Amino acid sequence: MAVSTKAASVPSVQASRPARRRGSRAATAGLILGLSVCLIGSVFVAIGLGSAVVPPADTVRYLWASVTGGTIPADEVTRYQIIWQIRTPRVLLAAIVGAGLAVVGAAIQALVRNSLADPYILGVSSGASVGAVTVSLFGVLSTLGIYAVSVGAFAGALVATALVYLIAYGRVGVTPLRLVLTGVALSFGFQAVMSVMIYFTPTSESTSTVLFWTMGSFGAATWGSLPVVVAIVIAGIVVLRRFSRPLDVMALGDETAASLGVDSVRVRRGLFVVTAVMTGAMVAVSGTIGFVGLVIPHITRILIGAPHARLLVIAPFLGAILMVWVDLISRTLVAPRELPLGVLTALIGVPVFIMLMRRKGYVFGGR
Repeated sequence: MAVSTKAASVPSVQASRPARRRGSRAATAGLILGLSVCLIGSVFVAIGLGSAVVPPADTVRYLWASVTGGTIPADEVTRYQIIWQIRTPRVLLAAIVGAGLAVVGAAIQALVRNSLADPYILGVSSGASVGAVTVSLFGVLSTLGIYAVSVGAFAGALVATALVYLIAYGRVGVTPLRLVLTGVALSFGFQAVMSVMIYFTPTSESTSTVLFWTMGSFGAATWGSLPVVVAIVIAGIVVLRRFSRPLDVMALGDETAASLGVDSVRVRRGLFVVTAVMTGAMVAVSGTIGFVGLVIPHITRILIGAPHARLLVIAPFLGAILMVWVDLISRTLVAPRELPLGVLTALIGVPVFIMLMRRKGYVFGGR
């Protein structure tokens, strides 16, 4: 009887695995649907609210007129311009930056095998800040007009990326520890350079520029700057999603990855470039916004587990929703003035991070 029982148990276990996979896929699909609805609703609410509140019906009417080429009464043109020209690109930029930061944070944590890693740990944001401040103070790239600062920030981010990679490269390639240490060291170096530049050019304009790039803001969002960052972030998410299995393996260590047929050095080099370009594009239009790329991946792991195939799908929605609401609070809490986004994300991120550390059963980087 004992033999027949064991024999019968094998098919039942094998049969239960597809059922569990179907249940997991159904739960993930349901979560994606719910988060999609929440994100769309958040976007519409954020577009309608501000120092001048526009009723939801009018908000929908203005957006529909913009998309379809409809007409707006003359006495409503001002409100229409507020909705379409100012708030809509700003809210959409907040959503795409939040999604991008969440995905890059999850990927970086796997690439460097560090649960405290975020999109800015490799010095990209500090390099972008130096590029932006250089353009603002010395008029470099002035021929590009309103896009000069963003282009300068993106160029600074790419220079920082190249320096980090070249310095971190050793006899065995680029290791996670060397990447992190080099990124942190160069980040302090870039901040020192920026401080010296501001010290010798003490103007109110330079001070506000530094505040923007160190604390973050979507106040400069325009329809002209939106398509480039949207294309880069979406393309980056797609690429990272295709490397979900190598990221799972690399999170276990390079030796384990090699035994499973994953070339950690090559994959890390390629994904390092992808995440750096994504971060540079986001910093160029929003400045540095902390804690989103650090906390959202951990929250996502609590909800759906550690596998990157699901993590890189759910995290963008959570990051986008969070950033839309943070931006809404920043421009309405003390209206007509705006709070720096970095202040709010820190006020939210620090308590959440402490709760994660004290949560029983959760290990940073996985369950």
